[in-house]
Amino acid sequence: MTTLSNRDKSLFWKQGYLTVEKAVSSAQLAAMRRDFAAWVEESRRHEAPFGEMRDGRARFDIEPEHCPDHPALRRIASPSEISDAYLDVLKNSAMTCMVADLVGPDIRLHHCKINSKLPRTATTVKWHQDFTFDPHSNDDLVTALVFLDDVTSDNGPLQVAPGSHKGPLLSLWQNGVFTGAVSEHAAQELSRTAVEQTGEAGSVCLMHSRLAHASTANNSDTARTLFIAAIAAADAIPLAINAVPSRHAGMLLAGSEPRRIRSTAFEMEIPEVPEGASFFEEQAAS
Repeated sequence: MTTLSNRDKSLFWKQGYLTVEKAVSSAQLAAMRRDFAAWVEESRRHEAPFGEMRDGRARFDIEPEHCPDHPALRRIASPSEISDAYLDVLKNSAMTCMVADLVGPDIRLHHCKINSKLPRTATTVKWHQDFTFDPHSNDDLVTALVFLDDVTSDNGPLQVAPGSHKGPLLSLWQNGVFTGAVSEHAAQELSRTAVEQTGEAGSVCLMHSRLAHASTANNSDTARTLFIAAIAAADAIPLAINAVPSRHAGMLLAGSEPRRIRSTAFEMEIPEVPEGASFFEEQAAS
């Protein structure tokens, strides 16, 4: 399995992210894409979010303009529960080895999901930090975003603010409402330094959970689909309800149980679990 060089690791901790090619095998990529294509076809038969997560909320989220002729499936929660292909990537891929290089050797899954922007779809992701959705006793958490498609500047790539993982935890509450996004002023400041993360299918963007990031709509004719795994050092204990529940939450992906809790000091508001299938609705309303 691919491991990260000392230079790679130094760069990750300096800027808060690192994009690496060939994070999954060609066979793993093909299997994930095959299952996702089947879910897109299934979505054509639905007019509203469908399926069911462990907490009763919808597993499959669709955009408002979704229709049979223009499917707009945008989120699948916990795909590892319903696909051996996605579970295999969590357990047996270079992506997982890379995360272990950064915050291991003992690492565990917090949650996983698929975020997709199918061609000509409107959903954007406003600026936020993952840690303020998923606080843990320490911040040795990595969000691994595996590219299922070639990601270009035209199909709504991830935008990151280099070094923002070393800054403050930015509130997701605006005027007493949980919006799932930072303030407009903070977003403007983060946008000034934004860097796009593009690459070939099979690549992964490894992102520190405190790194601020966002993405724009997909105005192209190509899809931009990501398999996203939130992976924590095994001695980082969740401090809030998991908004993407799964029977695999807490599963060791590498190493062994540390049988200890490590804590670091921070302060932030408690996040809210969205009522619907995902946080996209909260962001859209803000």
